[in-house]
Amino acid sequence: MLAELDRAVSDCRACPRLVDWRERVAREKRAAFADQEYWGRPVPGFGPPDARLLIVGLAPAAHGANRTGRMFTGDRSGDVLYAALHAVGLANQPTAVHKDDGLTLYGTRITSPVHCAPPENKPTPAERDACRHWLADELRLLTPTLRAVMVLGGFGWQALLPVLAEAGWTVPRPRPVFGHGAHVELAAAHPDRRPLHLLGCYHVSQQNTFTGRLTPDMLCTVLDNAAKLAGISQAG
Repeated sequence: MLAELDRAVSDCRACPRLVDWRERVAREKRAAFADQEYWGRPVPGFGPPDARLLIVGLAPAAHGANRTGRMFTGDRSGDVLYAALHAVGLANQPTAVHKDDGLTLYGTRITSPVHCAPPENKPTPAERDACRHWLADELRLLTPTLRAVMVLGGFGWQALLPVLAEAGWTVPRPRPVFGHGAHVELAAAHPDRRPLHLLGCYHVSQQNTFTGRLTPDMLCTVLDNAAKLAGISQAG
């Protein structure tokens, strides 16, 4: 069950550098959050267990999800993402402030290939690979309902492709190239699988949103397309 997987993810201590960093950030804190208790642990995925759309990011932010304990919650990137999810009908509210703020996702789950906040937002290849089995397990549990995956950024795209191949979908050769608006339909390579839509979107980092490389309209367009391909009726 996904709930059991999420609990196991939250207890992981496999990567010494990430454990040290996430816990140090949780102790030292940012001045604006000095009165808050940080999560300071790996951040599990968020969303219903029968999701038809999976959104894959990069890793938790040091003072965002590493503080709140929920993906893309409590930082500027999450502000942009959840506003867009609400705009297209995939969330019940446009904000994500803390774990108990009443946010609900419709037919959508959010995860990342690395579950701990990394220094400078840059996991190493070894850390990505050590975390890979969690993503594989999450995909396996979502397989009965999953119809589309939307990847935020090139790191997530590269991390996800081999996991999809191992999970029973045919990844073309040469591998599909990441790009904003990229869309590839992966054929099922296993009798228990159905075709899967893979979509790319620029990451909702401040580097992209503050410079206009990714606008709210651009994000909503990809999200809306992903929702429709996944067959989520709530999407507008």
